[in-house]
Amino acid sequence: QVQLVESGGGLVQAGGSLRLSCAASGRTSNVYRMGWFRRAPGKERLFVASITWGGGSTLYAASVKARFTISKDNAKNTVYLQMNSLKPEDTAIYYCAGELPSGWGSWGQGTQVTVSS
Repeated sequence: QVQLVESGGGLVQAGGSLRLSCAASGRTSNVYRMGWFRRAPGKERLFVASITWGGGSTLYAASVKARFTISKDNAKNTVYLQMNSLKPEDTAIYYCAGELPSGWGSWGQGTQVTVSS
């Protein structure tokens, strides 16, 4: 079992930046890829970005590409999401997740990001 704890959310003005962190513990050797997802009020949870633990290959949703950067620190078992040029539509609860052989199966509790206009 993998435990994930997110931090770094908060309130920021449009155009500002935030960095989210996700600390993983437990059976992290079972995790192939780490990802960030978000759920805006009244909407479904959507993929934001992901990175493989090994090679560091990244994927981004079109809506955040060129503004967000996902990175990792294997020694700390931590994944980061640097969010720049934030927009009000980025307001959401951001979740960290781990992809297991069976799929996205480990989820954090989420951290709130609010972008004011």
